Amino acid sequence: MYFSIVPNISYDEKPISYPFSESDYVTAKNFFRRYKINDDIFSYAVYVRKYTIVDGERPETIADRLYDSPFYDWVILLTNNLVNSQYDWPMSNYTLQKVLEKEFDDPFGTIHHYETFLFGLMPAGLHVDQTFYNKNHKLNDGQGNIVTKNGNELCRPVTIMEHYTAENEKKREIYLLKPRYLTAFVDDFRKKNLYNKSGNYITQQLKKTG
Repeated sequence: MYFSIVPNISYDEKPISYPFSESDYVTAKNFFRRYKINDDIFSYAVYVRKYTIVDGERPETIADRLYDSPFYDWVILLTNNLVNSQYDWPMSNYTLQKVLEKEFDDPFGTIHHYETFLFGLMPAGLHVDQTFYNKNHKLNDGQGNIVTKNGNELCRPVTIMEHYTAENEKKREIYLLKPRYLTAFVDDFRKKNLYNKSGNYITQQLKKTG
């Protein structure tokens, strides 16, 4: 369905004999015409709801359950501004583990980075290096006292597996357009993908390069 809506573009493919003969034109989908959702929509619960992707779920399975058709998977991708479902969509835990085991010698034991805890005025979640982990640090404890803490009291090692698992988990939080707004969304998408008349205009769904 998505590809039937995306407009075409006829681009100039110069033949070997050009410019002594007419140009040849090849028609293809115009994927450079990007449709982006206004980020403001995510603050309106009336239009969308938050959803956590279950391990192993795919856009088409969610679309089939929510919109009664797997062919509306592109609606889920667009409403979350996901460009590539292969990389932007979370992997299953099993697939992620297999990928990391293939790419790294020991993803379970190799340190990716060190990450701070919340202590005094020091925020949690900062990425620091091994030097920070091994050194002593003087810090404000948040009550006006200066205390000395070893780095291992302020941060912890995060393995490759832990890091990529956490990043993968972040991808599970998405927004779903509520079914009652689906028709209006698809109609708007169709409208935004129609060409306006110009010097290169052929039809509402086809133009050529200059």
